[in-house]
Amino acid sequence: MYLIYSFLLLLGFLLMSPLFLLRREKYASGFKQRLGNYPAFDDDGRKVIWLHCVSVGETNAARPLVDQLLETFQDHRLIISTTTKTGQDLARKIFGNKTDAVIYFPFDWKFSVRKALDNYKPSLVLLMETEIWPRLIREAKLSGAKVVIVNGRLSERSSQRYSKIRSFMKNVLKDVDLALMQSETDANRISLIGMDPAKVFVTGNLKFDVGMTEADIAKTEYIRDRFGINGELPLVVAASTHDPEERWILESLDGEPGNSCRLLIAPRHPERFQSVVNYLRNRTDYHWVRRSAPQVDSDKNADVILLDSLGELRAVYPLADIVFVGGSLIPHGGQSILEPASVGKAMVTGSHTHNFSHAIRKFRANDALIQLPELPIWEIESELFKAFSDLLTNADRRTELGKNAAAVMNVNRGATVKTVDFLSHYFPNTLEAGNS
Repeated sequence: MYLIYSFLLLLGFLLMSPLFLLRREKYASGFKQRLGNYPAFDDDGRKVIWLHCVSVGETNAARPLVDQLLETFQDHRLIISTTTKTGQDLARKIFGNKTDAVIYFPFDWKFSVRKALDNYKPSLVLLMETEIWPRLIREAKLSGAKVVIVNGRLSERSSQRYSKIRSFMKNVLKDVDLALMQSETDANRISLIGMDPAKVFVTGNLKFDVGMTEADIAKTEYIRDRFGINGELPLVVAASTHDPEERWILESLDGEPGNSCRLLIAPRHPERFQSVVNYLRNRTDYHWVRRSAPQVDSDKNADVILLDSLGELRAVYPLADIVFVGGSLIPHGGQSILEPASVGKAMVTGSHTHNFSHAIRKFRANDALIQLPELPIWEIESELFKAFSDLLTNADRRTELGKNAAAVMNVNRGATVKTVDFLSHYFPNTLEAGNS
């Protein structure tokens, strides 16, 4: 089965090769490392923990876990890997001074995985969320490392796909020593696709533990001052948007930015920044500015702000009055609502939130979120208008939603400590806690 898997991976790689050439910045970034060519990593006798994130979302979620690992296991070295360039850039920015290396995750072939394992010699490999890489898991196990899924989640869609190859997945998952899942639903799903239930535990969602850092707070004050966000007009933040959500939001707020509110748009993917710029250039009815442009006095009067920067959305949330969480008006599955919730903001999402269904249910049950029903495309703008206008004209309702969201966050904190406690308990010979 592993031979078939490697062949299919190679076939996918060959099919993707034109993208590597045409969009090198995104798809070919870290190419040498992904083939197993890493900088020399000297063995100083300390054991190594390897934490793998995928992209920006998992990297942000790993913040509290990284801090707790460094505090608890002070005699260990920590390396971080990501798959995407945006994840790599963010990881270097927030973890570069804390960890021993930030690297690209190897392509999941035997030769590249073995080169990575031989170079870093991890004793513990932690895979964030749904990162099930068969060859990495197999080779890590053969090398003597422990393999753990942390903050694990498995959507219904992913579970159905994996169930079609359950015999292979069972063979892969037998090499996973522990699966620490976000919810009972996630735990049941990973057991159904082949994970030994005795190795599956629910520890909660690490994203409930994410908080503001000093750097975030300083960035918040910079953005507040630069763009003159003073509370006179409510700020609507369209967060992690996907095409065509920016257009739908602007159309739904037609005429409102600059009058009853201001709007900040933060596209989910940096490669879409320019397309949003092109769209805004055709909207002559608004004064809009780019975060990446040189600062000018007129920034303070902008109706629409484009946050075309990386890693600053967390710092924007405290300034918001209403947050629309993107990727939810289209069948993408939604982006995380937990960061705006952690600072007590009124939130609106679309109906497509299956990537975060467990969290969405909690927030809806506690009146901490407005979720639009599933709608035909021609009704989206009118329903968004109703949701935004109701909140813009009712400050008490905004406050109520925000307080409820913060309360849900507070009740569900603690996943980070639970995760590290599990690691310490199950792998005492691998993780000798340092003096904290």
